[in-house]
Formats: sequence, structure tokens, C-alpha cells
Amino acid sequence: MTTACKQTNTAFDHLFLHGEAGLTAFRKQMELVTEAVLDVYEEVDQPFIGKSHQQVRAEIQAMDTDSVNGRALEDVWNELKDPVLKNSLHVSHPQSMAHLHCPPLVAGIAAEVMIGAWNQSMDSWDQSPAATYVEEMLVKYWADLVRFPEEADGVFTSGGTQSNYMGMLLARDAYCLKRFGHDVQKKGLPENFRKLRVLCSEEAHFSVRKSLAQLGLGEDAVIPVAVNEHHRMDPAALKDTLDEMEQTGLHPFAVAATCGTTDFGSIDPLEEIADICQERGIWFHVDAAYGGGLLFSRAHKGKLAGLERADSVTLDFHKWLYQPISCGLFLLKDGGHMRLLSHHADYLNPKADEEDGILNLVNKSVQTTRRFDALKVLVTLKTVGTEVLGDMVDQTMATARFAADRLAGHPDFLVENAEPEMSAVVFQYKGSGDVDRGALNRQIQQDLFTSGKPIIAKTVVRGETYLKCTILNPRTTEADVKAVIEAVLDAADKRTTGGDSH
Repeated sequence: MTTACKQTNTAFDHLFLHGEAGLTAFRKQMELVTEAVLDVYEEVDQPFIGKSHQQVRAEIQAMDTDSVNGRALEDVWNELKDPVLKNSLHVSHPQSMAHLHCPPLVAGIAAEVMIGAWNQSMDSWDQSPAATYVEEMLVKYWADLVRFPEEADGVFTSGGTQSNYMGMLLARDAYCLKRFGHDVQKKGLPENFRKLRVLCSEEAHFSVRKSLAQLGLGEDAVIPVAVNEHHRMDPAALKDTLDEMEQTGLHPFAVAATCGTTDFGSIDPLEEIADICQERGIWFHVDAAYGGGLLFSRAHKGKLAGLERADSVTLDFHKWLYQPISCGLFLLKDGGHMRLLSHHADYLNPKADEEDGILNLVNKSVQTTRRFDALKVLVTLKTVGTEVLGDMVDQTMATARFAADRLAGHPDFLVENAEPEMSAVVFQYKGSGDVDRGALNRQIQQDLFTSGKPIIAKTVVRGETYLKCTILNPRTTEADVKAVIEAVLDAADKRTTGGDSH
């Protein structure tokens, strides 16, 4: 080896997690990162700093994006502190309650460091020797919790959108193979693909439509089913829709039920939908990205009755399991269907590996390179424990009910879901006279966000803008709820009277 090569290799040592120089650098940089996080969080007294999107963008664009010879990490963190760290949403604040965006557990954050340090790639066993079997173990664990049979299988995903996509993909391909004897994976879509349909409620997650578009069937292949006054799918409407489709020669290959809608937290009647799907031989997918968090709940687990009858299930751990983004799971009742998306590459997952009993998880995923996200779930289950996880979910449910009751009892508000099924509360400030309620509530939400306290969301109900609190943080108290309501009233007063009249 030449002197130049020796010098070059030595010069890189402190940049990688190996050898004395690398380990020393890692220890120092972890200390700096920890201090940077603590430094910002010690100053955080509201969910957001309170700036417009133009201000934040300008501050980001003012930064340099690189350096020629590198800079000290301490200097870099100091530079990033104001434009990036302070301008970020502080999701751990108890008054951050806009979206299904959870505060991450400290255990999960710590596990993220381990995931990054080991950097396993979950596509083939020889790139993730232990991680492969940790994921296999966790898939079995969650399949058992859902009460799936022994032949169930699954894979970790980036979240609900990917899991729903996999459910629609496998449902389509299984139907085409069984009904038409057509292998979509090899031959593409069948001739009569324009007659393929999926049914879901009007409140289903947009990823169902997005999946059908990406699968080449188009958004029009999704047939919305009417919901009742509680925003749950109406089984009678589902039956009627299926009858009409049968008469017109359409091919419904899946029903996608929702266990916890994004806006209202509504849970479709899973048992009744399962009966309908079973009678007609239709794939039953359940999007439980939100509602799956009730699996550990002692007070509300019964709301999941019928989940075990699904053919496929979506779970999201970066919602009510409080994991750092991203972390999801796709479960399949009949693991044999995984063969419908399996491809073999000699350099990655050759067929000979299967004959030798080697598990290559790329055979179960639409991704190739994939993170070891199962580790943070394992660490959480071990360090926090299932009882505490259930208590946290039940606490947020109780807080949401308090919020709904408080809002419903106030003369200035309309509450769309006065008895929230989960932890989301949708409401509207009434205003007075002939005020445009939708426009006023949109302004209120925007004003609150740019003030930085508190952070709530907006949505549209029957064509009008409503406000929404999604409570995932078990540290959110009744006092926080009262403060949020007071902030909404203050913002409304400033918009309507220019003062504080309530």
C-alpha cells in the first residue's frame, strides 16, 4: 500500500463508527447532539415558534448547504439551531394536537440511534442477520395480538399508505388469479381490468384512492359507500352498492374498512362488513393505522371486534405506539399470498436461499432497502410495557372525551362528534349573524398556527371548514384543553371584533 493510500485511509477514520478514532468521534458527536436537543427543548414553551411559511422558508434558504473541507459539528448545530431546530414543530408539547402526529417515546428515540449505528438493510438475510429474525418475531407477535391464524405473515412498512397499497395490490392480484386465472405480476392487467372495483367508506383514507391510481386501475375504480351520522360505513349501503355492481357486471375485489378515520376516529362496523365480504367472497382489508392503538387498551379494546376477520390489516406504530416516524406494519391472514409480490434476483434473494431455509424479507415487501424499524418497537415493548402503553391510550381517550364535553357545553361551538369514538374531536366556532363560518374557522386555525400556540388542525365537513383536535399525547391535561378552547375564542374575537369580548 502506498503512503498516499495509508494517509487517505487514516484521514477517514474519525468519520465512521469503527476503530478508536471513529468511536471517540461518535461519543463526542452524540454528546453534542444530546446537548443540542436539550438546549432547544429547555427553551420550548409552545408547540411552534409562530412564524409564517414565508419567514421559515427565507431562513432556510439563507443557509449554506455544504462546505468544502468540513466543519466542526458543534458549529453546524449552532448554525442550524434557529432556522431548523427552533422552527420545527415540537410534537411533544401537550398543546400540539393537530394531526395523527405523536410525541415520540424516549425509548424509541434511543432505539433510532441504534438503528442508525448498525444500519442494517432488511432486504436480505446476509445484510441483516439478527434484524431479520427480530422482524419475523415482531410480525408474529402482532399477528397474534390481532388473533390471526398461524399461517399469517406480514412486513414492516413506512406507514399506513404503504400498508394500504400492499393490501390493495395483493387483493387485486389474488382476485385476478382466482377469478380469471390471470397472473398480473407476469402478464400485467387483465383485459377486463376496467371493471375491477374497490369499495370503502366516504371517510376512508385518501391512500385507498391513491393506491388504485398507482395500480393502474384509476381513482374511479374506488366506489365510496355512504356513512351514517357517526361517520361509519353503512352496511346496508354496502350491500346495495354490491348488488348494483353485480347487476352491471362489475368486479368488486376488495372492501377497505377503516378502524379509526383520520378526521373523526370513527370505526366502521367490522363484524357486519366481514359478514358481507365472507358471503360474497370479497377480500376484506382493514385500515387500522389509527385504531390499532386500541390493542393494548383495557377500556376500549372491544371496539376492535371483527378485526381478526380481515384478510389484511394496516397498523401504524408512529401513531398510538408513540414511535419516531416512520414505523408501520402490514399483516396478512394467509401468508401464502406474499408470493404474489415476490421477485428473485441472483445477487440478492436467489431461489436457492429458500431451499436452504434462509429468510430474505425482500420477498414480502414492495421495498428493497428497508430500515430495521422493528428494533424500536421491540425496545418499546420491553422498556415501557404493554400495560403502560394501554394506559397512555386510555388517558388520551379520556382527555378527548373531556374536550368534546367541554366544547359541546359551550354556546359558541358546534361539535360534529360529541361522543368521540377515539381521540379526535371535530368542532366549529359558530360566529354570529351571517358570518361565513367556514372562512372564519379557517382563519382561526391559521392565526393559531402562526401564533405558535396552540396547534390544532382544520378539515372540511359538508363543504364547510371545521376545527379539529387530535389528542395523542397522554401528557395533555384538562388544563391544556381549556387553554386551547380559550385560544380559539381569543382568535375568533380578534377576527370578528378586534378585541377580547368573550
